[in-house]
Amino acid sequence: MPVRTLLAAVALLAVPAAASPPAFASPNDLMIVTRDASVQRAIEFAYVQPFTAVTATPVQQSTWDGGIDMLRTQAKATENQWDLVMVDADELSVGCGEGLFEKLDWAAIGGKDHYAPQAVSDCGLGAMVSTTVLAWDKDKLPVAPSWADFWDVAKYPGKRGLHKGVRGNLEFALMADGVAPADVYKTLSTSDGVDRAFRKLDQLKPYIEWWSTEVEAARILASGDVLMTSAPSSQVASMAEHAHKNFGLQFNGSLFEIESWAIMKGSPSAKMAMQFLYFTGMPAVELKLLEHSGDGGVAKGLNDGLAPELAAVSPSAPANMAAGLRLDAGFWHDNLPKLRQRFDAWQGH
Repeated sequence: MPVRTLLAAVALLAVPAAASPPAFASPNDLMIVTRDASVQRAIEFAYVQPFTAVTATPVQQSTWDGGIDMLRTQAKATENQWDLVMVDADELSVGCGEGLFEKLDWAAIGGKDHYAPQAVSDCGLGAMVSTTVLAWDKDKLPVAPSWADFWDVAKYPGKRGLHKGVRGNLEFALMADGVAPADVYKTLSTSDGVDRAFRKLDQLKPYIEWWSTEVEAARILASGDVLMTSAPSSQVASMAEHAHKNFGLQFNGSLFEIESWAIMKGSPSAKMAMQFLYFTGMPAVELKLLEHSGDGGVAKGLNDGLAPELAAVSPSAPANMAAGLRLDAGFWHDNLPKLRQRFDAWQGH
């Protein structure tokens, strides 16, 4: 996209979709597949609407539940309808290795130096930083708690919220037990470390309210069912704004991962998908996503000069990322089946 078109795109961000489209509109639909309905709505508002206003490209959206098997099935379909799909780190690595995705033309989407290094790979461009934090009600607990405090029900009585799944809970349990974030996965790589995490979970088990969806995580905090909970930072920030709640987000000891965009192999709209990535990689556009949903983008410069209240909740703010631990996709790829089985048996008794 030429510089003049880029500048025009920024200027047109506030223009309604009914505005006259430029001459380079494409007749092909672009199918964008995201992780869930809430992400889909945020992408629609922050990315799809302004992109369509600039290019007049018909964009369709869908959601999927994740999983490499679904990607394999889609890639083999006679008429693959997916062009651009949001994947996690494990899906990206396996899918790229198996040839399910196109290799990205970085010159066409701004160059690798335009983005945070963690967001760049052969087949993937970071779409957003998703962070699970310790969230709490500041009206009930004015001092920012740690994971050790989260486990201390004697000092801070009340229910605790945790995700009904093994990923994340073992990491938080070890940090609550005094393991430094940098040593968490080294500890979990041993059977003694896994046992240690489960023993720590045993201590909290009678006080846990389990949540299954991101919306539910924020809702049990807003309802007062729990004093503190693990939760996606974006959902808590959104709930705090719309429900006028005084929630806190503890990024120290948080767990973050980068969801990425990948273009399906053989996509008939691959060039338009590249243009979408170029457009949405502009800091001015990514800022719309942060403001609307609390999800953090990966373009360099996005977090420069943010208002303090927005910087405080931005998952991709350098200070917030430095305070957290990146989820080790390789560890979970190798260990998820057996640890999920153990967790499900533990949680069910």
